[in-house]
Amino acid sequence: MPELPEVETTRRGIAAAMDGAVLQGAVVREARLRWPVPPDLAERVAGLGVQRIWRRAKYLLLDIGHGHLILHLGMSGSLRVVAADMPPAKHDHVDLLFQRAGQQYALRYRDPRRFGALLWQPGELLAHPLLCQLGPEPLEADFTAAYLKQMLLGKQAAIKLAIMDNHLVVGVGNIYANEALFRAGIRPSRPAGKLSGPDCQRLVTAIQATLTEAIAAGGSTLRDFVDSEGKPGYFQQRYFVYGRDEQPCLQCGNPIRSGRLGQRSTYWCMQCQPR
Repeated sequence: MPELPEVETTRRGIAAAMDGAVLQGAVVREARLRWPVPPDLAERVAGLGVQRIWRRAKYLLLDIGHGHLILHLGMSGSLRVVAADMPPAKHDHVDLLFQRAGQQYALRYRDPRRFGALLWQPGELLAHPLLCQLGPEPLEADFTAAYLKQMLLGKQAAIKLAIMDNHLVVGVGNIYANEALFRAGIRPSRPAGKLSGPDCQRLVTAIQATLTEAIAAGGSTLRDFVDSEGKPGYFQQRYFVYGRDEQPCLQCGNPIRSGRLGQRSTYWCMQCQPR
């Protein structure tokens, strides 16, 4: 599933085409996504200009003045800017039609597994049920070691599961939780409430460094993800532990171990993550 770096890569890729564009309508070829696409989407958005495109957690948000479009890529979704008259492929489910400086084009949503979403929020955006209880963004100033330490007090859950909880911090999915914990020298199964202040500082620094590097590399492509130009991400070439079961650790040479936490694949090095 695309995680924060992949969604941010997509946002950056389509932002220039959205700037100053006016929506002409929408073409919905398949409305049966994770939640149904609004049947009157074309009428709701026609004539409205894009004021901002931003990201909250793994959601892409288009501010069009009288409301917001909320997009989620699901497990296999992608967004591309294409010519409005370009014939759709099999899994091209929705086109948002735009015009800018006399040119017409489409923001095309493709999703073979149809587990993504395109929703309309007419009122207060952050009151939407998908957004109203999210924790801080990991790359913003309010995600600090002091905040993390306070939020982990008394928690017995494994630290990996804790940092993947969107109520605590958003966007730290399975791949990047594994990688950040390796960089911080913290074993994924360690009880979250046992982390010290210095542990929390190392972990915050590691999460931010991991996500920043992943965004710069265009995210990770393990199966389906491509960016807005159809190109894969390359961060998977820099993994220290994820998917490297029994391969030698890149730092110490000992074999990478694997297991499952919360039904998710988990990887660590016994030598480099001793506590």
